[in-house]
Amino acid sequence: MSYLSIEGLSKSYGDVTVLHGVNLSIEQGEFISLLGPSGCGKTTTLQMIAGFIDPSNGDIRLQGQSLLGRPPAQRGLGMVFQSYALFVHMTVRENIEFGLQMRGVSRAERARQVSQSLELVQLGAHGDKFPRDLSGGQRQRVALARALIIKPPLLLLDEPLSNLDAKLRHDMQTELRSIQRQVGTTTIMVTHDQDEALAMSDRVALLDRGRIVRFDKPNHLYDDPGSHFAADFIGRANLLDGEIVLRGGQRQFVCGSGSLALDAELPCGRATFSLRPERIDLVEDPAAVLNGKVVGCMFKGNCWLVTVMTELGVLQVMRANRGQVAVLPGAQVGLSWEPSALRHVASASELPTTHFGGGR
Repeated sequence: MSYLSIEGLSKSYGDVTVLHGVNLSIEQGEFISLLGPSGCGKTTTLQMIAGFIDPSNGDIRLQGQSLLGRPPAQRGLGMVFQSYALFVHMTVRENIEFGLQMRGVSRAERARQVSQSLELVQLGAHGDKFPRDLSGGQRQRVALARALIIKPPLLLLDEPLSNLDAKLRHDMQTELRSIQRQVGTTTIMVTHDQDEALAMSDRVALLDRGRIVRFDKPNHLYDDPGSHFAADFIGRANLLDGEIVLRGGQRQFVCGSGSLALDAELPCGRATFSLRPERIDLVEDPAAVLNGKVVGCMFKGNCWLVTVMTELGVLQVMRANRGQVAVLPGAQVGLSWEPSALRHVASASELPTTHFGGGR
């Protein structure tokens, strides 16, 4: 039996259904991300788990017991909000101990547990400060400590890092995941940031228009997206739309004015393939799968993003920055990749020959 089971969860407002029969099975101690664009249903799902919204259909079972009908305060779950929701008139220590105080824990035991929590989130020297005296990252750690101190069976994170700047957000991803591993609390995080979900999660539930389109480990989801939506939303991808045909007993993928030999036994007809830019190498002509002309080169810090016009269409190539000079527009280049880098995804005949997918 799964630790947390979400079974056929749906939510409608009148004639509009925002969540369609979601099913999730989550094991104890896992860190799960609900990922997707705005309006996909991820926050609605989290709010139904928390008890802020009642589902139209389905069930939510924690350790075999249904949560439906229980108000939020009786579910005993920990919650960290995007806005932190700290009590501004209370010190850090008072904020953290609030949940214990509401549960009637003795003063001495509260002091002991709060001290432990402050050390856990590396705020031991800040207990007597007020939220206004803290940085954004410190306030977020206070909110996390307050949620964890009650030892909840489930921790819910609603875009907890979205208010932080890029550097602090990256640092807090590492800290939050480290703390979660230390305490072992089963955690569900809502985010629209695919980098955040990939970096922090044991598994990612990718939602689109109220449905889960994939629930898998981050590396599996990235390397083999399985659908046009997943390839487009997760990371950056060259999406090639064309047709699989048989030529002389060999399967060929015809795209634009060019074609590629295929090893996989795929059915003939319209097809779409995903090709990640970092899986493509710039090589000398004899080793090339494909040749092309550079039409752009953008410096991204850790890499160069090279745009190449080929007979398959325009492809983007991510070239690691090893101190080399830029590839100048107009240069003729060869492109090469391993056969496994070309991933078949759901057909999308409405797309142009080549479509750039990027994380949102």
